[in-house]
Amino acid sequence: MSVLDGRNPAARVSEITVLRQPVVHSDRTVYGYAIRVVVLDADGAPFPEYQVEHLIEAEYEKLDLAALAGDRAVLLRATSRLLTGDLSVPTSPHGVVLELSPLLAQRADARLLVDAARQRGARIALADYTGSSSQDELLPQVDLVKVDVARGPDRVSELVSRAHAAGATVIGERADNRERIRIGQQAGIDLLQGPMFQRHPETTGRDFSAGELQCLELMQLLSGESIDQAAVVRVVSSDPELAIRVLHLVNSSVYALRREIDSVHQAVVLVGPQQLAALAMASLIDARPTTVGALWATLTRALTCRALAGDDAAYTVGLLSAVASQLGIATSDLVSRTGVSADVAHALNEQTGPYGPTLAAVLAHEENDVDGVRATGLEPFDVAHAYLSAVPEALATATSLAVGSRS
Repeated sequence: MSVLDGRNPAARVSEITVLRQPVVHSDRTVYGYAIRVVVLDADGAPFPEYQVEHLIEAEYEKLDLAALAGDRAVLLRATSRLLTGDLSVPTSPHGVVLELSPLLAQRADARLLVDAARQRGARIALADYTGSSSQDELLPQVDLVKVDVARGPDRVSELVSRAHAAGATVIGERADNRERIRIGQQAGIDLLQGPMFQRHPETTGRDFSAGELQCLELMQLLSGESIDQAAVVRVVSSDPELAIRVLHLVNSSVYALRREIDSVHQAVVLVGPQQLAALAMASLIDARPTTVGALWATLTRALTCRALAGDDAAYTVGLLSAVASQLGIATSDLVSRTGVSADVAHALNEQTGPYGPTLAAVLAHEENDVDGVRATGLEPFDVAHAYLSAVPEALATATSLAVGSRS
């Protein structure tokens, strides 16, 4: 995408990328989703937001916030016109929090504008809180404060204490690895913003339960070039939880069938391999309505990988990578249990082969790492577009799959 910035004719905008990250509680349940628009120049460097606010606002008008956030709040970077009320805040069923950049916080009339925005019903967050005098003046008026947990333990602890003293809830940004999450938690961070799943989680060797082994056996059957339909039906039928989930899914509004399906064999045929794989993973992670956010993220990653690679095997790569991270299972263990192809194994274990760069790009996108996406050879715009396009479908499927739990 290439457009000319009308306010600065010398600056050429090469790409506009929409980033979305979950904001989660310590137990990884989702509080909301932070959505931000990044405008890149011809060299791939981000423009300062104040120079391209009109482009950011144009992107906001295109977004379906309800589809991107589901039943959670949206945290949206404010522009000058959103703060002053000259532009209406995009609506979302579960509320929008306006994030004030340090530059907006420096406005001489910032306190008055924040008061007026709150009177209009807006909730306010201080983005990139560094303890500046202008930000500290606003602390008593804001609901949330975002602190970069990459700043180091002493600095993070200081900033968190100052925000808490003013009564604000603190979000730890860039919580994308174990060390940063630990720093945030030790400092008393209330919420964490980052990818739903860490790229390099702690893994533990463990035995799989009988139910988990059946889910993995189903994945093995579904990952083959030729699917043994009778064997799939046998595995599903032998596990009451799997059978119930398949029947529930096929009789849900997603399929909108004219009559109810009572036969597991018929349900397996109607659901198809991709949805069965998602269902197996939902059972493996014990998905319930309270954990739909994690399943939503898992399916979004899988659908994005498939869209970018144009291959169903890439869907399996995305699915298994997220499940391994969520359960703390080494990808090598998951590969051996599921018997996937060498191409899928290379992608999961080393991010090489035909699907490795695709997985690496999606992981980098989830971390808001634009340079990391570009390093894989894929364009950040293409990855972001595929990811956002996958979000609504993933939510519909996750909602349908998140029923009941293993006893």
